[in-house]
Amino acid sequence: MSTIWEVLALGLLLGVRHAFDADHLVAVTTIVSEYRNPLRAIWVGISWGLGHTTTLLLMGIALLLLKLRLPEGLALFFEFMVGLVLVLLGIQIFWGFRRRRVHIHPHHGSEPHVHFHSHAQAQEHGHHTSHQRGNLGKLLIAGIVPREHPTTPSSALKPFFRVRSYVVGTVHGLAGSAALMLLVLAGLKSTLTGVLYILVFGLGSVVSMGLISIFISLPFSASSRLPRLNLLVQVSAGTFSILFGLFLMYQIGIVEGLLSTD
Repeated sequence: MSTIWEVLALGLLLGVRHAFDADHLVAVTTIVSEYRNPLRAIWVGISWGLGHTTTLLLMGIALLLLKLRLPEGLALFFEFMVGLVLVLLGIQIFWGFRRRRVHIHPHHGSEPHVHFHSHAQAQEHGHHTSHQRGNLGKLLIAGIVPREHPTTPSSALKPFFRVRSYVVGTVHGLAGSAALMLLVLAGLKSTLTGVLYILVFGLGSVVSMGLISIFISLPFSASSRLPRLNLLVQVSAGTFSILFGLFLMYQIGIVEGLLSTD
């Protein structure tokens, strides 16, 4: 029994450590950028962890029950796909700016004033155009910062499922150190111990990434009242995600030889 507990403790520690992989942090950062409330951001990390655990569990059970070996090059393929996902997530941030951009339209009449038009507002209300008067700073926030309904601490902690984060987590499931985790299963004689090991590893990843997401969201939350600073933070996150994704794809595809024709 002591051996089983040692294995499970190792799985938990590795799961916690696994959440800190650079590509995981970059991916979750781009998704968390949409949230101004750190308490809601925790569910982004948890959704990612659940997707990550799903892939590991399915592959792990196949390895344990069918006595299969992890196909050579599969981990590299998933690493390459992670790079592609990071590029797409970064691009999505910039695409979000395009959808939420604000136009300023001067209006001349008995009371000259300025109209502010946001494409996102028009889509939300189902009209071709939408005008709003008010403070320029607030309108810029409405156009640049992703809009999130006001929440109280209690409602922010209400669980919700983030599909995109879950899907990204499934792609990460067999990439990086997660693939190495599956190699541990080969040394386990008990199928039950192997399944418990995967679940504990997943639990460590879910909890760890959930907590990490709170801290990742702080720069976006803190700058939400400063449109230009918030824009800079989001642009930085999107740019870094694209560059890191391209670097990962180059490293795996060219340096590691995944795309090599030899």
